[in-house]
Amino acid sequence: MSQSTKSGDPRLRLVPSVDQLLRTDVAGELTSTVGLKRLTALARTVTAEIRELIRSGAIQVNGDSAQQQLLSEATQRLRVGAAREGESGIRHVINATGVVLHTNLGRAPLSTTAKEAIAKQAAGYCSLEYDKASGLRGKRGARVEALLKELTGAEDALVVNNCAAAALLILQVLAGDGETIVSRGELVEIGGDFRVPDVMASSGTRMVEVGTTNKTHLDDFRKAITSRTRLIMRVHPSNYRVVGFTSSPTLSELTSLTREAMIPLYEDAGSGQLKDLSQLGVEGEPVISKLIEGGADLVSFSGDKLLGSIQAGLIVGKRGLVDRLRRHPLYRALRADKIRLAALEATLISHQKDRADSEVPVLQMLASTKKEIGERASAIIAAVSSTSESVNFELVEGESAIGGGAGPTANLPTTLIAVTDSVRSAQEIETLLRTAEPPIISRITEQRLLIDLRTVFREQELELIAALNRL
Repeated sequence: MSQSTKSGDPRLRLVPSVDQLLRTDVAGELTSTVGLKRLTALARTVTAEIRELIRSGAIQVNGDSAQQQLLSEATQRLRVGAAREGESGIRHVINATGVVLHTNLGRAPLSTTAKEAIAKQAAGYCSLEYDKASGLRGKRGARVEALLKELTGAEDALVVNNCAAAALLILQVLAGDGETIVSRGELVEIGGDFRVPDVMASSGTRMVEVGTTNKTHLDDFRKAITSRTRLIMRVHPSNYRVVGFTSSPTLSELTSLTREAMIPLYEDAGSGQLKDLSQLGVEGEPVISKLIEGGADLVSFSGDKLLGSIQAGLIVGKRGLVDRLRRHPLYRALRADKIRLAALEATLISHQKDRADSEVPVLQMLASTKKEIGERASAIIAAVSSTSESVNFELVEGESAIGGGAGPTANLPTTLIAVTDSVRSAQEIETLLRTAEPPIISRITEQRLLIDLRTVFREQELELIAALNRL
């Protein structure tokens, strides 16, 4: 074995130590932002990266200044690593995509009243499970449950942390020891790899598929019922539609069948809506009160979609069934916390008082007309004082999207700001806006960057104008 191998690679001795790196001015600046413990871990990662790059030949170590060059390289990497720490967390962004319920951007933005309820009522100590009148322990979520019952006409209600949790709880409690019948055309997969068959398998129930992808008849359900059948489940298709040669039993038909067989009927309504929003372009989404009125024993739907509030799984239906869910140990693992309940309560009160159209951002965005958006877009283009001859702004017609698996066939006409540059590509412009402060998230179609003001709040317009000026 050679002497150089025994003593190690001499070039690696020039790499700054972790202690040396932490004594630099750059590290001193970063300590207050990421903390000494985390900065030390980043410094270890940086020095290890540099050693590996030297071994691979990606970094050349030559000359008398090599040690100083490596220290400079290490401090630069330390600064970049610390910056990435901040970028990886939850940050405020401007949603200029026109997708109202953008799953990657947090779906429904909260109303002012919901944000105030979190900050003023729930952020500190609060009456989560405390009855002020008696001074005794109270019922968690009692006010939210009362509002849900009033708004949907259901006998009882329950809140869990999301819609998948609601389905899991219902299937495990009511059908975990038996079978659940579902139409083959409703075995959907929605965002985040949520698959109905997977949730069923996790709950312990045995899934019994009936019918075909495009056609399922009432007799298919009737023939599948056995002594082990515990539940019949209907699943709203959410982010897709099967059109053409299709058919499936109506809610009324399934209700009659389940009453006859004495089996509960459970409807996973997906987004759902508290009132008919078809005048806003929302088509094909069930109204929860109509499902209850039509005979569904249990209905689950989302809190952070068309309801316009925070992520939650909302369950409404027959008192005896909901009570079984509430008393099951799994409910404790899935129940909502004080922040979620405060935001839900404030949003539901807006719906109760018929103020949702003016107070809930999702409904305001859906109600924005193409003309209104166009006027805002024209004003923004007029306010952009770009001196670059290569950048061009123009108004084009387009469509917004509801998103979040709701109304996939909805038509929401809009006016878009199209940005093109004779020097830079649309991808380069998108990167500049996405890495701005605050980040501006847009979309690209046919090599044009598109900005849809439907999902941009008016108070964000100055920040948007400033970012466009910097182009």
